[in-house]
Amino acid sequence: MKIIYTSLLLPILALIMIGCNDQLNVNAKGLLSEDFMFGKPEYIEGFVTPCYSAIPNLPWTDSHNGWMHGSIRSDDAYKGGSGTSDQQAWYEMEIFSSVVPTIDRNDGVWTSGYFAISRYNTALHALSMVNDENYPLKSVRTGEVKFLRGSTYFFMKTLWRYIPWIDEITARDSDAIRQTSNRADGSDDSQLWKNIVADLEEAVRLLPDKQTEPGRVNKNTARAMAAKALLFMAYEQDERHQVVNINKETLNRALVYINEITGQEGKTVDLCSDYADNFLPEYDNNTKEALWELQYSMSDGTSNGGNTNNGSELNAPSWEPYFPCCDFHKVSFNLANAFRTDADGLPLFTTFNDAELKGNYPTYFASNSFDPRLSHTAAIPGYPFKYDPELLFQESASRSPGDYGYLKSMKELVHPDCACLIVNRNSLNVKQIRYAEVLLWKAEILIQLDRFAEARPIINQLRKRAEDSTIRLRKKDGSYHLNYKISQYPNDAKWTKEYAWKALMFENRMETACEGRRFFDLQRWGILEPTMNEYFRKERTRFSWMNNASFVTGRDEYKPIPQNQLNWSMGVYIQNPGY
Repeated sequence: MKIIYTSLLLPILALIMIGCNDQLNVNAKGLLSEDFMFGKPEYIEGFVTPCYSAIPNLPWTDSHNGWMHGSIRSDDAYKGGSGTSDQQAWYEMEIFSSVVPTIDRNDGVWTSGYFAISRYNTALHALSMVNDENYPLKSVRTGEVKFLRGSTYFFMKTLWRYIPWIDEITARDSDAIRQTSNRADGSDDSQLWKNIVADLEEAVRLLPDKQTEPGRVNKNTARAMAAKALLFMAYEQDERHQVVNINKETLNRALVYINEITGQEGKTVDLCSDYADNFLPEYDNNTKEALWELQYSMSDGTSNGGNTNNGSELNAPSWEPYFPCCDFHKVSFNLANAFRTDADGLPLFTTFNDAELKGNYPTYFASNSFDPRLSHTAAIPGYPFKYDPELLFQESASRSPGDYGYLKSMKELVHPDCACLIVNRNSLNVKQIRYAEVLLWKAEILIQLDRFAEARPIINQLRKRAEDSTIRLRKKDGSYHLNYKISQYPNDAKWTKEYAWKALMFENRMETACEGRRFFDLQRWGILEPTMNEYFRKERTRFSWMNNASFVTGRDEYKPIPQNQLNWSMGVYIQNPGY
């Protein structure tokens, strides 16, 4: 039996099925057959390792263009670059109105996902053909691959919602694969959620508490990802992508996994004492906060000098002699304003975006107080770059400030003197899941379960960490670069469920700003349309390229199914609403 390496190129499969005859049924020369490799324990690692190598460079991970899917399609960031025609597809995605099924940077993302899934399915088939006696790591490696598959399907689902489920059984059945639909149950995507959660829950069952090799996922990694999938699943949507119910039972299922993690705080998991530690290479694989860390490397024998973070290549500022290019992923004025705090050090829920930064940089930064996480998130002209008081960021580092301003997303970048840097690419690991996010999910669930009083100390825990994360934000004389003012929420009558929800949404944004999360948080909460169209209304007063920006409810919550995939499916796939 032949393995089908699934990129969903169905016409090729059809031609094989129609055109093959006995004269073509000959064994290939110079290749290892599956009969030779499968069932042999000594080859298992050769199937599992490629599953890991696929993850860091998938197009939706935070490190590799995750910012394009989760940041610039939200109110967190602008595309950047040299103008709207530079990587035009990304510009079209950030204004939404120009997105069509044939848009660039869509089909390739889909195909990359299914190439990775083909690796997982092949590995799972190989694992099924050995036993615990001749391969004692069978259960652990199965858990790892199940985790990677469930996580990949999760990210793909948040991009397109309706995607075909191909597992290790379907992938080996050409007849079944031809009938695979992205709408197996009509417009109901509940079965797909169940499949994703089942993979992740199986990973929880099979994985150990600890792994000896850096980068391998463990039980806490799987618990966190299972909780995240259940959290998204709980916000049930109708056929037009509108949230119509928040399933309390599903939230409680997620809370079980979260409590298993938070119950270990201070031992196995914890917040870094300094927020900055999450975004510095010297802390790679060396914190309790990183529950899932994507691995990058230098001088490891691979091409181009190492398995580096390719997403950082475009995002570096255009700043000679430090970085030659390219200034993508710019912090929006809206996000900068969201970091402003009031006289009590609390967020400005309703008036945060009233201040004007454009053309007013010196006065703006001198006259406002800020959450310290702003200086960890954005490179600001006249202020230190990556915590170096001797290296002040310059206006000249921005290629098109008239279109995108001067604020540069900085979390994914490294100091230009870092040994982890090759031109623009760096080997900084990316924290795909941080313990801070698990705390945010817990607070969110507690609020939705009407246990909002329990959410306040959790949110305050993150705010206290932010307050303590200023040691790297001082000048040589010990004074602060900006007026940092952040405080915890008091225990008073103001802390209602409505107020707690506003606090949670703001905290979520400040804590994970420009980490590729924002669009998907708004998607989950069902508030993309009002948030984005309000954002566009203000941005039109700042940038003319925003004039055509518009978010259409019932369409823009998800990307279109790529036209190539619709063509190749021979009518099996159904396009998303509105496209």
